[in-house]
Amino acid sequence: MSQTSAIAAGARIGHVHLKVSDLDRALAFYHGVLGFEITTRLGDQAAFLSAGGYHHHIGLNTWESRGGTPPAPGTTGLYHTAILYPTRAHLADALRRLMAAKIPLEGVADHGVSEALYLRDPDQNGVELYWDRPQERWPRSESGELQMYTRPLNLESLLDEPAV
Repeated sequence: MSQTSAIAAGARIGHVHLKVSDLDRALAFYHGVLGFEITTRLGDQAAFLSAGGYHHHIGLNTWESRGGTPPAPGTTGLYHTAILYPTRAHLADALRRLMAAKIPLEGVADHGVSEALYLRDPDQNGVELYWDRPQERWPRSESGELQMYTRPLNLESLLDEPAV
C-alpha cells in the first residue's frame, strides 16, 4: 500500500473510549484519583470525562463489558492510553494523587523528550501519565535527528516540584 500524502499536521487524537467492567469503579479512578471532570453520565452504562472543558477526552462504557475480565496476555488490543500533562509540576501532582490512593506504578521513565509514569487502571488497561519537555530541549543527533531513549526517572526529583 502506498501513501500518497501525509496526515494533516494539525490532526490529533481527540479521545479514547474504554470498555470497562464496572463504571463506578472506573469513575473512582479517572474522576476521583486523576481528577477528570464528568461531562456526561448515562446511568450505569457510560460516562464521558474531560480536562479543561472539552466535551470529552475519555469515554467509559459497560455496553459490551459489564462484569467482564481484561484481555488475556498475548492478545491484541490497547497497549496504553497516554495522558499528557502541561507541566512537570502537574505530572508531580498526578504522582502525589496516585501515591495517596495507593495505586502502584508499573514503571517510570525519562525518554529525553518526556518524563512518564506507567500504571494500570482498575480494568487493567495500561495508562501512561507524562509531560513533554520543551522541544528545544529534546535530544538530537548532530544531524538534527530526534534521539529518544529510555532511562530511569528520578521520582524524588519529580516530587520536589511545587504543588499546583
